[in-house]
Amino acid sequence: MFDPDIAPSGTLLGLLQRGRGDGTLHALAAQRAEALVALERCVLSDPRHDWRVESRSLYYARLYSELEGPLDGIEQHLFHPDGLLPDAVASADEYRCGLALSVLGHLAGYGRRDALHLLRRYAAVGGCWEWALDELAVRDDDAGLCVLGTAVLARFPQTEEGDAQLAAAIREAYEPRPWRLWAENTDGSVDPAVAARVRKASEQTSFDRWQRQMRPTGPTPGWSVRAVLDWAQQGLDAYPAQYRDAPAARCLAAVAGLEDRPELIDAARGGPDAARAAALRHLADRQDPEALDLIESAAADPSETVARAALESFERMRGTVALDRARAWSPREDALGAAAARVLACRGDHQDTQRVLGALRRLVQREGADAAGLAVLVEGAGRLSIGCASPVLRHVYRETSSSQLRGIAAQALAATDPSFAAGFAVECLWDCEETTRELAARHAATADVRVLAQLRRLAADPAEEAEVQTAVRGRLSSGEPAR
Repeated sequence: MFDPDIAPSGTLLGLLQRGRGDGTLHALAAQRAEALVALERCVLSDPRHDWRVESRSLYYARLYSELEGPLDGIEQHLFHPDGLLPDAVASADEYRCGLALSVLGHLAGYGRRDALHLLRRYAAVGGCWEWALDELAVRDDDAGLCVLGTAVLARFPQTEEGDAQLAAAIREAYEPRPWRLWAENTDGSVDPAVAARVRKASEQTSFDRWQRQMRPTGPTPGWSVRAVLDWAQQGLDAYPAQYRDAPAARCLAAVAGLEDRPELIDAARGGPDAARAAALRHLADRQDPEALDLIESAAADPSETVARAALESFERMRGTVALDRARAWSPREDALGAAAARVLACRGDHQDTQRVLGALRRLVQREGADAAGLAVLVEGAGRLSIGCASPVLRHVYRETSSSQLRGIAAQALAATDPSFAAGFAVECLWDCEETTRELAARHAATADVRVLAQLRRLAADPAEEAEVQTAVRGRLSSGEPAR
């Protein structure tokens, strides 16, 4: 989504930006002022490529707690004029303030009253108030939430448009608890006018949802192969373009019969772009005998829509015929060769280890540790237990800026590298991703004195995920001797 400026992996800032366990360990060993500067930069300038799938908030909140860091920088950031615009663009505002608000939420959960007060203030006046309200919904008491009702409702003018916006806010709320408290007003602590308005908007939200279910809207194709293909192409020709080839392929599964195969093959061979893409997807899903030849031709097509559909269709195909073709295509240096290597990484067997390893090495050498499609090859190296892949896997682990990819690399190293338990597994106990911490809890060698201490901390931490705590407690209760 974004292209953040990531420092080198050997620096304290680079470690913290990546969310590596070594980032926490180095920060605790560094000068407190230096560690706080690096930590604050991470929180105020989100280092994640995609904040929706990568974790950092609990990782940074724990370090704030360890360092007893002040929240002045976060306060200035949140209450900067850029963050107080009432009609701020949602995606940009969430990217600018979302991580800081999540960190405050975890700190409030750890008992930091200053973090709780900041969240309350921001929910009342901030641009990304929905996020702050969701954080408060799971951490604040009823009295604190009830006080916010008047300030939140004041954001919505008492007009038809304002009422529609209020209904949308209630419908889209991730945590409904504040809205329910305001609507029910059981103890009379909410302004009766506020409670009545929230109840009315909630009722309207339920009615709107029922109406949408009863009367689905949106374009739908006709009930024939030609109508479906035309519908797909009409979407691509529209402005802005609507990519309908994937849903069109699903429609074809319902309407196409054996007698329609010649028409579909003709469309996949030379039809308009969207129709061709839809036909390719359908034929590949049906394991048609001509699908692979059509995919080979389409993968080199100058149309991005056609080429993407060909590659995605091939990667979904199953069976020995598709695997044999993947083995033949994997030495290629183009996009089809890369897709073939990913197919072998996902579904190949031990005869494919050199092909997967070669593709992994080439991709890292050409495009680095954050290359597109790298996660599949890394996971495949672990699945196939390719021991000689350990050096490149360690490189990916150290250098990638994606905490998700690092976790996949850690999984692969656990299957391929005998030194993992005494090496990377130890630092993974402090990693930002819960799945990586869970892996470390199962593998980290207890000969390192830090391991048992951290396992006990994770077991006692109320903010830790249940899966991690299950792994930790299982390890602590197993009586396993130190490795």
